[in-house]
Amino acid sequence: MKPADLTELVALAAVWGGSFLFMRMGAGEFGPFALVALRVGGAALLLMPWLVASGGWPDLKRHWRPIFVVGVTNSALPFLGFAYAAMSITAGLSAVFNAAAPLFGAAIGWLWLKDRLNAPRLAGLAIGFGGVLWLAGDKASFKPGGSGWAVVACLAASLLYGVSANLAKRYLAGVKPLAVAAGSQLSATLVLAIPAALAWPEVLPSQRAWTAALLLAFVCTGLAYVMFFRLIAHVGPSNAIAVTFLVPVFAIVWGSLMLGEVITPAMVTGCAVILTGTALATGLVKPRLQARA
Repeated sequence: MKPADLTELVALAAVWGGSFLFMRMGAGEFGPFALVALRVGGAALLLMPWLVASGGWPDLKRHWRPIFVVGVTNSALPFLGFAYAAMSITAGLSAVFNAAAPLFGAAIGWLWLKDRLNAPRLAGLAIGFGGVLWLAGDKASFKPGGSGWAVVACLAASLLYGVSANLAKRYLAGVKPLAVAAGSQLSATLVLAIPAALAWPEVLPSQRAWTAALLLAFVCTGLAYVMFFRLIAHVGPSNAIAVTFLVPVFAIVWGSLMLGEVITPAMVTGCAVILTGTALATGLVKPRLQARA
């Protein structure tokens, strides 16, 4: 990987890590529905003109049905889950649970699409999900004022990311990624428009909340897709997916620096275990097995 590509990968991780910070800053005043509608609507405004200019509109028209489903499962619903969680748990913790998405993707691909998993990848699933369960058990409390439902929302969102990744693999193979990205944001916008209007906050959100919402939409969603596609074109998808391992780090750092969130040993340990399992389960790390004489 060239230094310029590595720089862009780190920058993308910093941007996506910032999305958890901005959700934390905006969800309390906007509420999940209004914030997420602004997020996907802004991203659609940025991506749709780019799609048309690049000649990708026919791809969207041809495959709009599966793209619509992916828009719901990969944007509308998981974004709502993380926005809801942002009202009660830290940005860093949400991002750690988000890092489990590739684990869910690998498990669903194994069960549904019959993807083959060798012993190291199966071990990675066990390690990763063990870390998820341990961290969830440590943080989830369903007592009044507890964060149990926020943890459930994060895990449901990560599960949906895993589902949508396999849906795209099954039904959108060969479709231009930009058509999927732009179409999914447009689909999510259409789905959330009425709920967001009904749930629009009665009190006008502060300038701080509006700034967070706009940065979330145009930078952390729209621009991030542009960066991700550039990265895939330059280094390939298998290398670009390495950004997954840096996002929780940046989310934890941003939350600590900007909001004074406490970095706990349990969070760091859980993150390390989940990412280790993810690296094995996705085949990003392939342990060498030495034959015995």
